[in-house]
Amino acid sequence: MVYALDISGSFAPAKFANLASFINIILPLMMIGASLVFLAMILYGGLSWVMAGGNPENVAKAQKIFVNAIIGLVIVVFGFVITKIIGFVLNVQILPQ
Repeated sequence: MVYALDISGSFAPAKFANLASFINIILPLMMIGASLVFLAMILYGGLSWVMAGGNPENVAKAQKIFVNAIIGLVIVVFGFVITKIIGFVLNVQILPQ
């Protein structure tokens, strides 16, 4: 059983029956955070490209930002897929359907 820390003492500690229930809470939050970071990087890369003014060095930096954002998104998607595969192999519902 996994317990959350309760410093104030006013709430009962959160209890997780197993690791899968803990992952069910954390993974969607992490995916939302990753998607927000991806959106921010794409917007920053687009703004950098527009502000480059035709300077090849600045355009290359903006393209690098785009590539890094896409690589990060691919890593997050593969992590999600791997988590689903592990849940299927172990016959545990890790992520809600």
